[in-house]
Amino acid sequence: MPNAPAGADATPSRSVPPPTQQKRPAMEPNVLNVVLGDLLVKPWYPSFYPEELVGRKIERLYVCQWCFKYSKEIIPFLGHTKVCPLKEAAPPGTRIYAKDSYSIHEVDGEAHKLYSQNLSLFAKLFLDTKSVFYDVTTFLYYLLVSTHPETGARQVIGFFSKEKMSWDNNNLACILVFPPWQRQGLGQMLMGVSYELSRKEDRIGGPEKPLSELGRRGYVAYWSATIARHILGCPAKKTLTLRDISDATYIMLEDIVATLKEMHVLEHRKKGTADAVVNKAQVRRWVLENNVSMAPPVERRAFQVDMEPKRDRADD
Repeated sequence: MPNAPAGADATPSRSVPPPTQQKRPAMEPNVLNVVLGDLLVKPWYPSFYPEELVGRKIERLYVCQWCFKYSKEIIPFLGHTKVCPLKEAAPPGTRIYAKDSYSIHEVDGEAHKLYSQNLSLFAKLFLDTKSVFYDVTTFLYYLLVSTHPETGARQVIGFFSKEKMSWDNNNLACILVFPPWQRQGLGQMLMGVSYELSRKEDRIGGPEKPLSELGRRGYVAYWSATIARHILGCPAKKTLTLRDISDATYIMLEDIVATLKEMHVLEHRKKGTADAVVNKAQVRRWVLENNVSMAPPVERRAFQVDMEPKRDRADD
């Protein structure tokens, strides 16, 4: 990990194209390039950065890799990187999870308002369907942090946000792994943490909907793997209902039904009836064909806070 942004000599990151969106008018980014640390990243979507500070369209925006403050001028930006209070410190919030080189920090948007606003503004460069709210006080942010194994340097490489109080039982509002770190399975880790938080709250939930196409694909991958692990981990003769699967995984019933259909593992006992059962052999075949690991993306023992359910869920 770099000790300071390289500014004009930033290295282009691995090319990760924006997801294809259908039936939407094309909107060109008004920030053409963003420098994060020693990486030069191309934004996917228009920014919400204040026009009076950034301008209508700029060639390059400099974003601090530690606190996400931003500048369109390199000289004051490099001055900031020398004195950024987070340069040698851990990211804000409380570390709740740590495994190998990755950790998760829980940040209260009210306690760290400016940090959360700047993080949201940076994330908007790569998000099309979520709005950035300056009122971040009603959200919790869960930062995905990568620690260099040799230098110990820390870098926030993604996050998800969650409403403190969701009347719809949403366990996630917005999720993003920054483009240079995508396609490494890290989104599955963030989803896994969000469902472990649901387990702690003893509240079956799911992501805020509607999902983008990219989000839907990610969640179907998470749901299908999680459901398959649970089904195959149960005794051979044990009868499972959809409610049993939901109670064990904290995935909503509607998401379980939709996922099982996408997996093509449902069989109707009688033609023309709505009764359906899950074919365990087809689930096992699906796991092999899709090279799905039986190890979950998150280990409960790696949490560094008490994650046991606070209360029993009331019977429906």
